[in-house]
Amino acid sequence: MRPRQTKPRLLRAMIDAFSLPDLRRRILITLGILVVFRFVAHVPVPGVDLAALDQFFQGNALLGMLDMFSGGAMRRFSVAAMGVYPYITASIIMQLLVPVIPRLQAISQEGETGRHKINMITHWLTVPMAGLAGYGQLVFLQRQGIVATVDVLPTIAIVLSMVAGTMFLIWLGERITEYGIGNGISIIIFGGIVAGLPQMIGQGFLAREQQFWGLAFYILIALATTVVIVIFTEAHRRIPVQYSRSVFRGGRMYKQSGSTHIPLRVNTAGMIPLIFAMSLVLFPSMIASYFANPPGADPNFANIIMNLFDANAALPLGLVYWGLFFLLTLGFAFFYTMVIFGQQDLPGVLQRQGGFVPGIRPGKNTKEYLDKVIKHITWAGALFLASVAVMPFLMREVTNVQAIQLSSMGMLIVVGVVLDTMKQIEAQLVMRRYEGFIK
Repeated sequence: MRPRQTKPRLLRAMIDAFSLPDLRRRILITLGILVVFRFVAHVPVPGVDLAALDQFFQGNALLGMLDMFSGGAMRRFSVAAMGVYPYITASIIMQLLVPVIPRLQAISQEGETGRHKINMITHWLTVPMAGLAGYGQLVFLQRQGIVATVDVLPTIAIVLSMVAGTMFLIWLGERITEYGIGNGISIIIFGGIVAGLPQMIGQGFLAREQQFWGLAFYILIALATTVVIVIFTEAHRRIPVQYSRSVFRGGRMYKQSGSTHIPLRVNTAGMIPLIFAMSLVLFPSMIASYFANPPGADPNFANIIMNLFDANAALPLGLVYWGLFFLLTLGFAFFYTMVIFGQQDLPGVLQRQGGFVPGIRPGKNTKEYLDKVIKHITWAGALFLASVAVMPFLMREVTNVQAIQLSSMGMLIVVGVVLDTMKQIEAQLVMRRYEGFIK
């Protein structure tokens, strides 16, 4: 009798996933929507010099970040040039406003209905933000001579088409969330980032000035960074919790108890601190670009500011941009973590549900204990985020590879989306008694 040959775990899990009709349908719907997204990303706005636009993007870090969220659509200035970035900005603003405005806080506590209302407000807030961002991009590129100056009505048509493109991508993302696999908005961003990887890697291998060992070391650091991102994304501190409740049986009251734990994530803030920090550190350079003298003319103060806050600047000027980026990421990680942790109100939830941390009195003492724990573990998460933020600069300086520019947020998004999608497929397989990806 011949021994049974077992397939690799990952391959076997993928085969099992496609053998299930419902799960196969969800995966195919997700892939189909991503194909539609890539088609939309190639529908250009008229009157754009694509060659000049591509050259301009290579030297502008802020536009490079926005292009990452749009999946390369902004580099072509297509109808989807803004991607889902306005929606992400609106979501962050709503998260910060909910604990500040009593009316919004009351809505958020209405359960599923409240979450639906907050989501609708976020969508309505996205529309004007997308309009302002689209008009700002159009005016900025017109000043650079990349987009031809047009009259009022064509300008309105272009801006409206860009707003419609953004809202269409958000609609596609929500269809993925409802009918596909994973978080739809994250999947859309993930698809844009992955779509640009082959071209970027190809440029790195085709660049004649790059040395083989430098490129190999660069890839090795990128892989090690990915492993660290996976570790810190999944890392959490378990807080033991016990519950006691009364059950009425047979005319008598019995007390029952159970134990579980609360997982406090080391990186509660996710990639939000990186977005805040990059926006602030690029703001001086963006403002200075409106007042800088053209190339060939004598530099003024605005030119000096642009050089000082240039992400591509070599040492020692590069330390100003990346050092400030590191410190701002560190600070925003603590700020955003405490905001999110305060919104969750874990001590109040535990007290209402009859739960308590062993050895800690409910109420104020539990709050002080949990605050102390979250502050301690946030140091590890904040240092991790700040290190990932400056990793592209360190990789460039150590390996001297200039053709490949990995984004910190791009790496975090890709790893996070892959882990989240694998967990959802894993849950579907385990529910049907199949062996999943994770052992």
